[in-house]
Formats: sequence, C-alpha cells, structure tokens
Amino acid sequence: MRQVFGTFTKTIKCFMRIRAITIFTVLMPIFLLLITGVSVNTSVSASDLPVAKGVLTISMIAFSLMLAGILNLAGSITRDRETGLLTKLKSMPINPWRDFLGRMMAAALLSLVAAILIIAVGLAYGARFSGTIANYIETIGFLLLAIISAAGIGLVIGSYTKLVLATFFTGLAITLVTAFISGIFIPYDILPSSLQTFAHIYPISSSLSSSIYLLLGESAAGYNPLTIGQVISTLLISIGFLTVGVFIYSKQAWKRD
Repeated sequence: MRQVFGTFTKTIKCFMRIRAITIFTVLMPIFLLLITGVSVNTSVSASDLPVAKGVLTISMIAFSLMLAGILNLAGSITRDRETGLLTKLKSMPINPWRDFLGRMMAAALLSLVAAILIIAVGLAYGARFSGTIANYIETIGFLLLAIISAAGIGLVIGSYTKLVLATFFTGLAITLVTAFISGIFIPYDILPSSLQTFAHIYPISSSLSSSIYLLLGESAAGYNPLTIGQVISTLLISIGFLTVGVFIYSKQAWKRD
C-alpha cells in the first residue's frame, strides 16, 4: 500500500505542477454549463428548465470525468517520462499495477472535486434531480464506470505520447470528438441512428444516459439505457477499456529501454 499511496501523492503533486490541464479539467465543464445554460433559458419552457439544466449538469460531470481520466491521467505519465522520473521508477522494485492504482486514485479524487463543484453550480443555476437513494447510488456506480473507461483511454495515450503538450492535444481531441458523436454534448434524440448505436456501445455515453434516466427520467435520457443487455455491455466494455489500458501501460510505458 505504501507504493500505491506514494504514487497517489506524487500524481496529485504532478497535477498541481501541470496547472493548465488541471484547471481546464475543473473549470471548462463549469464554463460550458453556464454558457449552454444561457441558450437553454431562451429555448426551453420554464416548466422544463429544471430538467434541462439537470441534464446539462450530469453531462458536464461526465465531461469532467473524461478530462480527468483522458487528459490528467495521461499527462501525469508523460510528465514523469519528460522529467526522467519514469525511467527511475522502472529501475526500482515497483509494480506497474500499484503505480497505476495510485494514479487512478489521484484521477478519481480530481474527478470528485470537479463533480462536486459542477453539482453546486448546477443546483445554483436551477438544476433539479429526483429519485430514491438507490437511484443515486446506482448513478454513482455508472459514473465510476465512466471514469474507469476514460482512465483506460488515458493510459493508452500516456503510454505512447512523449510530451505533455502532445498528450494534451491528443487527449482533448479524443475527448471532444467522442463527446460530440456519442450524445454527451448533443441530445440523444437528434443523433443520427448510426451514432445512436455508438452511444449505446460507448461506455461513457451509456453511463451518462443511465445516470440521466435514473435521476431525470426516460424523456430526459431519450431512451431506456437500463435494459439488461446494455447494462451488461456497459460494464464489460468499461472493464475492457481499463484492462487494455493497464496492459498497454505495463508493457509499453514500463518496458526497459
């Protein structure tokens, strides 16, 4: 556990050093929430505003999870490579899996901070949610699937990029493109059928739709994502993303030069 905690502490300090990416992860979703909320105020009836802003709030939480897993996690790996720290770590008796766990815990903490701030802003902005305690617990579970999926992508990016700047632009491009084509930024109802199918498969968008369904209802989500088949596929694909990411990270980033 000391290795895991040591990596966790080191990664948190790394996030503080690459402030641009960390601030971007926390503030960009809040900025988009406020800006998009302005258009919602003028295009949605007053009775539907709380639900519409609830959807926006959950969407921005999913976006922040993507940024934390894809940008920050990958950036911490690249930063260690740039400074030569990763080379030193590879010469020590440190297990790549424990290193990954420490990095993952740091990304999860950053995600938690971002999510709390986004929820606070969303509630202040008029977002409202409904559901039982069980619904909220299930929502947390789906959001955890989103972060581990994003972490899997981030591990792959961090394993191959060698500069923090390259990691940032690569991760940002993947995050934005997938967010647009999977229904995270665009309502599910107006996606073409091919992209709706992708939204069902892509674990982050599926987790988002499930969270919206649980807290705001089927009309807000656009469909029912809680069928047995989709829930199982979301779980398995999320685990698959993470497994592939950890495997590539342990083989590529930790290979002996």
